[in-house]
Amino acid sequence: MAAHRVGRRVTKAGSSQSPGRDPALSLQRRQARVTVKYNRKELQRRLDVEKWIDCGLDQLYMGREEDMPEEVNIDELLDLKTDEERTHRLQEILHSCNNNTEVFIRDLVLKLQGLQKQEDLHNDGIELPQLHVYPARSGSADREVLH
Repeated sequence: MAAHRVGRRVTKAGSSQSPGRDPALSLQRRQARVTVKYNRKELQRRLDVEKWIDCGLDQLYMGREEDMPEEVNIDELLDLKTDEERTHRLQEILHSCNNNTEVFIRDLVLKLQGLQKQEDLHNDGIELPQLHVYPARSGSADREVLH
């Protein structure tokens, strides 16, 4: 039977299922890996700010979605040194909005305070795999090998 060749077993109802696979357990393991790899509190805080931005943009551009900016890049804003620079950058991004953006910009600048850049969300205690670049052997083409 084909189901046996691919490591699946056919249940009485006729549906196939991988042996030892419980979808709820798999989801739980996946979430556990994410929370171990990243600082969960900071990640949730960043997600909350992203959702807040999306809702705010929807309200500001209601009925004129085609004028809405493609993205408000949080990391780009965090790279700026002062709140004044962030405010100015947000005014540039939202220049096409006909509604008053002053409150949205002020609130977003406040929410950005203390927020970490995406690359900084990794826990310090876990090392991530690194790519090592080795030069190619002398007899092969001029290229590098990634391991």
